[in-house]
Amino acid sequence: MTETAEKLFRNGDLSDEELTALIMDNDSDVSEMIRRHADETRRKYYGNKVFLRGLTEISSYCKNDCLYCGIRRSNHDAQRYRLSHEDILSCCENGYKLGFRTFVLQGGEDSFFTDGFMCRLISDIREKYPECAITLSLGERSRESYRLMKNAGADRYLLRHEAASQELYSKLHPAEMSLEKRKRCLYDLKELGYQVGAGFMVGAPYQTAEHLVADLRFMQELQPHMIGIGPFVPHHNTQFAGVKGGTLELTLRLLGIIRLMFPKVLLPATTALGTIAPNGRELGLMTGCNVVMPNLSPENVRKKYDLYDNKLSSGEEAAECLEKLKKSIADIGYQAVSERGDYVDYV
Repeated sequence: MTETAEKLFRNGDLSDEELTALIMDNDSDVSEMIRRHADETRRKYYGNKVFLRGLTEISSYCKNDCLYCGIRRSNHDAQRYRLSHEDILSCCENGYKLGFRTFVLQGGEDSFFTDGFMCRLISDIREKYPECAITLSLGERSRESYRLMKNAGADRYLLRHEAASQELYSKLHPAEMSLEKRKRCLYDLKELGYQVGAGFMVGAPYQTAEHLVADLRFMQELQPHMIGIGPFVPHHNTQFAGVKGGTLELTLRLLGIIRLMFPKVLLPATTALGTIAPNGRELGLMTGCNVVMPNLSPENVRKKYDLYDNKLSSGEEAAECLEKLKKSIADIGYQAVSERGDYVDYV
């Protein structure tokens, strides 16, 4: 397995069989080799910088019924909210004062947020903060919707594909949702000039190493600018409530592999990683990650954006604790920076 890992370090080009074996391997020495090389690779392109993104979760309403998600439409116990135009601008104002130069607007697929609403909002943010990046994560929309929001001033779009295998995708989503449509949205976004983010859950129900290889192959085809992965964490009001979640070890292994396969990608150390281990986010940064997204949402709604159980919404996850977060990043040898943090080759 050491020889396979060294082949990955040299050129990132492994066969499906080699990738499967590397994903399934649990040798701690190999894990440390991957971690070290992943860290060296991120430093080659981004130095020791960790880009901070200010995350605002704008709505917990969602029309979809993804089987793993706490805000799925059939969860009648979910606490629903949506932020107003003024609420969101206030979050951006707070974030700007704190030093954030990327605003991430994330929410369920909520029809309240029409193209008109979003374009006015994006235009207002762009006018007030012309030097900042605007990232959207609002699910599947039409190509025309994506075009209008790009023209209004949006820069980036995050849309995790969740599972590139049709077999696995159909086990995690209701019949009305389509992997083909999800992929089409990602290609539309890329063609329209967004910096595009894809990604998947690690340790999802029914997931095998072969499914993870399919995810990596799809992303090689798409060539996203950002890749967001995190461990599957069950939610008590879904049919997967009693299923074991994804592990820290496998998530870190995949983060390292992704950094080596996609050397220039923007790679977040996700909230879910910090949820399953107190030092999960720091371990992610030490394994090739270079993005962290503290929460700018109003305190009274943070716990309502309940995608999975025990989701972090306070402590270092909250933007108010920014100095503590910066110190925890500095303590492991990196520097949290107030920059847009674009993909290194993005023009």
